[in-house]
Amino acid sequence: MVNFVEVQKPLLYGLMKIAGVVPYSLEIEPGTKINFWVPKETLKKKSGTGKPTKPEKRKKPAVLLIHGFAGEGIVTWQFQVGALSKKYSVYIPDLLFFGGSYSDNPDRSPAFQADCLVKGLRILGVDEFVPVGFSYGGMVAFKIAEAYPDMVRAIVVSGSIPTMTNTINESSLNRLGFSSSTELLLPTSVKGLKALFTIAVHKPLWFPNRLFKDYIEIMFNNRKERAELLEAVVVSNKDAKIPLFPRKIHFLWGESDQIFDLELAKNMKEQLGEKASIESIKKAGHLVHLERPCVYNRRLKKFLASIHYDD
Repeated sequence: MVNFVEVQKPLLYGLMKIAGVVPYSLEIEPGTKINFWVPKETLKKKSGTGKPTKPEKRKKPAVLLIHGFAGEGIVTWQFQVGALSKKYSVYIPDLLFFGGSYSDNPDRSPAFQADCLVKGLRILGVDEFVPVGFSYGGMVAFKIAEAYPDMVRAIVVSGSIPTMTNTINESSLNRLGFSSSTELLLPTSVKGLKALFTIAVHKPLWFPNRLFKDYIEIMFNNRKERAELLEAVVVSNKDAKIPLFPRKIHFLWGESDQIFDLELAKNMKEQLGEKASIESIKKAGHLVHLERPCVYNRRLKKFLASIHYDD
């Protein structure tokens, strides 16, 4: 039987190539591979082979778009690539155990995800960039900014926090009516995916059950490893801390976010001090970049334009 999510992929991939990015697989270390979408101008092809050579050093400011837990990179950021690629070198990875990226390393922490992405960017010739993280990807973005301050020019985060403590995790799950993060973020049924979708948006749209079923089949693989990723996100309250970041941090938030509400973002801004800024977008929930892409893109580009590279 035809999977309607799968058959749409070639169209999406074709549109992304027109927008200026192409797929590229990298071996980060033995046993670890990450799939990226990279600016096509960074890849030259060997004469007569049609195969890319070592990527060239990028010529435009670099932006790293890091996806969340319910979809791979290019699906998550499909509305941002075209808006950014004219002025920026856009890199869209699939995090480990998403979209064909994998590792035999047992480390499932956001810090390991961050290390792998930075190693990949270095292979691609990127030495400074702005990470833009959504949800789980925001936690990875925070880890990148903490561990590699000399490479990060600024950070943009939507619907995420630096550290998921036991208290935040339990209170969020209780408020949303779920017993575990796995139940919320790794649905096994149409009913479960519909519940996640309803929570994640400001105003749910109708989709046929068949489309939800097909999405589960394609986007929710590697369940064992992803459940381990979720376990590794949560830390004890006593180990939690909000690091001091030397660069600008911009929170770009859906006003109706039910997973990490706007008040939480405002509290983070206060804790992070004068380098942090926040903008909320009306009529948008957790999936702010998909619900209101034009507004999101406009505000993201305005912030990126304020960043000075090579300073």
